[in-house]
Amino acid sequence: MELESEEPDSCLAVVPNEFVFRESMKTMGIFRKKQPKSLMGTVVAITGGARGIGRVTTEALVREGARVAIGDIDLDGATATADEIGDNATAYSVDVTDRDSFTAFYDQIEQDLGPIDVLINNAGIMPIGPFVEEEDRVTRKEIDINVHGVIFGTKIAIPRMQSRGQGHILNIASAAGKVGLAGEATYCASKHAVVGLCEALRVELKDTPVQISVVMPSLANTDLAMGMTAGRFVDLIEPEDIAEAIVEAIKYPKFDVYVPKKIGPLMKLTSIMPRGAQDVVGKIFQTDKIGTEIDSGKRSDYINRYSKDGSK
Repeated sequence: MELESEEPDSCLAVVPNEFVFRESMKTMGIFRKKQPKSLMGTVVAITGGARGIGRVTTEALVREGARVAIGDIDLDGATATADEIGDNATAYSVDVTDRDSFTAFYDQIEQDLGPIDVLINNAGIMPIGPFVEEEDRVTRKEIDINVHGVIFGTKIAIPRMQSRGQGHILNIASAAGKVGLAGEATYCASKHAVVGLCEALRVELKDTPVQISVVMPSLANTDLAMGMTAGRFVDLIEPEDIAEAIVEAIKYPKFDVYVPKKIGPLMKLTSIMPRGAQDVVGKIFQTDKIGTEIDSGKRSDYINRYSKDGSK
């Protein structure tokens, strides 16, 4: 006996196929690609902007239409950089280890360019060598620039950004802020501090209009890395790669910014390995030699400069 045809399957009748479903969700904004923030006219302040990562980032931001305040303890260097970049780049003197100097830097930018939309705490130094041989004055200077400089800048920026209802702070840490490297004990400590600061502020600022990002590049091809190698199977990244990541993080805000992106999953995986396995990975990639096998001759110019002005 032939049965009468049944009603169409209720699921098929109610739920459209996957393509139609996803298109419907896009229409409602669920899968819609986030639109990038325009940087046109955005006021950005960057410390340590006279050279290296700071300079290249300034160039990238200016190409996007931002107005960039280059802060540096080396005002002559910052001025030369601003003059070479041209319109939308302005030089300012700032000593990030001095809260009053940082406040004056911020005040002057607001007076000249308007309220600061984005602050990039980039200034930093990286002395290398056995921990017990590091002079106390060098240790103190490194912590002052790498840690106190970031803390002062962030403390000054947050209330002003909150009062305006918007703002983004990007703190330049390092992949060394997630690991420990022989020969870089104080540097690693300073960058762990920056990462920890940002982790805490991410929670503290969650329900406020102020966004925070922590940028963690691997060793970059700047003066800071003079006489160093990035280890086995790894090349020095270019400052342009970091600048591109910073611009992307401003346009599409996110917290963790690894440069290159591929080191993020690797570092997360390594962090959950037993210590013995971590040591094996370090041997394979020769990360144990990054801060210990140094060409001191090639590094001498950098050492002389940070000893004098503390710039990258």
